[in-house]
Amino acid sequence: MTDPRHRLGYDAEAAAATWLEARGWTVLARRHRSAAGGEVDLILLDPRRVLVGVEVRARRSNRAGAPEETVDARRAHRIGRSLAAFSTSAGVPHSGLRVDLVAVRPLPGGHQLRLRRVPGIGG
Repeated sequence: MTDPRHRLGYDAEAAAATWLEARGWTVLARRHRSAAGGEVDLILLDPRRVLVGVEVRARRSNRAGAPEETVDARRAHRIGRSLAAFSTSAGVPHSGLRVDLVAVRPLPGGHQLRLRRVPGIGG
């Protein structure tokens, strides 16, 4: 993994999983590929037992758009379809489905990350 963008993306997904677990979430899958035609960065159960597909977006700067601006409705819908397929095949008891975004930015110095969760991006 020599491309720094891939390293940032991998580190951002790992940080998001750790950050959410520390808040009572349970990670069920990472980089889940679905027969429904998509990939979900993280699939988790939140503390209320809602099954959540999380898209993790990391940016070093806003030059190409803020992380929160980079997921369009079509992408959010595809994540939702993949999450629904996971929910039927995994048999995990849950109280609903939701798609969230975790935006990740390196702090000055680049050794720490700032994370922000945006719930319900799937409409």
